[in-house]
Amino acid sequence: MNSNTFRLAALAVAAGPVALLAAVPAHAAPATPATGGEGRASAVVLRAGLDVSLLDKSVQVPLKVTLNDVQAPASAGKTALSVNVDGVEGGAPVSVLRADVATANATVDEHGAEGHTNLAKARIHVPGLPVLSLIEVEKVTSKAVCEVGRKPVAESNVLGHVAVLGKKVTLSAGGPTRVAVPGVGEVSLDLSKTVTTERTAAATALRLKVSVNPLNLNVAEVEGEVTLAEATCETPKGPKTPEQPGATDGGSTGGSTDGGTTTGGGSTGGGDVKTQTGSDTGTAPTGANLAETGGSSTTPYIAGGAALLLAVGAGATVLARRRAGSRG
Repeated sequence: MNSNTFRLAALAVAAGPVALLAAVPAHAAPATPATGGEGRASAVVLRAGLDVSLLDKSVQVPLKVTLNDVQAPASAGKTALSVNVDGVEGGAPVSVLRADVATANATVDEHGAEGHTNLAKARIHVPGLPVLSLIEVEKVTSKAVCEVGRKPVAESNVLGHVAVLGKKVTLSAGGPTRVAVPGVGEVSLDLSKTVTTERTAAATALRLKVSVNPLNLNVAEVEGEVTLAEATCETPKGPKTPEQPGATDGGSTGGSTDGGTTTGGGSTGGGDVKTQTGSDTGTAPTGANLAETGGSSTTPYIAGGAALLLAVGAGATVLARRRAGSRG
């Protein structure tokens, strides 16, 4: 074989892999795991939804107020709340809450979410009862914590004495506590309600159902609910775990087959042989890799490239022999 023939064969062999690589389709790279949704947290010191019935107008005046209602990230530290209710107490502002401490905080980051409230030495009033407190509390707190990778936690505490309509009461976690005062009305209290799920938590220190009829300062009746020290949170979604290459649902099905059949009857060596059909559960989906032979979707391209290399090499060899024979 002369030098020109050798170069021709070498070029053909070198060009073969290039053509083969160009024919193989490119596969997309695995997607980068995306971070999930952000967490949430909230906190509120007081929330009241009351209906105030007036004597002289025979109408109901809705009274909806909140104190230090925050959504993460935020904080508040106001300790007094007053509102104006038309036709009540001579048009003077109604002081709904006064406290030495009334704070609410809500925070969220990639590690978790947390809501927290703190209320100390607080007195709550409703229209028509400017002197007598609806409720007095020494200290109440609520906390909701949702950390990534941990179970959410919710807790509430009522510390010190509690007085309702001027009466000291002992609260019970077993059910609502009812306090009735003749000529004034009735209050029902629920103590320390907490709820947790897989990703959320909520805590409320006190919830009051109010029904009073003071018949004073143009007020006939006050009904509704008052909530003290509430906190909630929702755990941020952590990053998704990347899937392992080649992992499929149902485990390593298909690798133990032999000639399209699977063995049945448990682990006994002489078990019946069942032909695997398209209706059997666990059948590999169309287009799946050939686990038994090691083949894949690129097998036809590889085979075609190999055939091309053989054809080119054979042609070069025949050409070289003919030229050598003619010269001899």
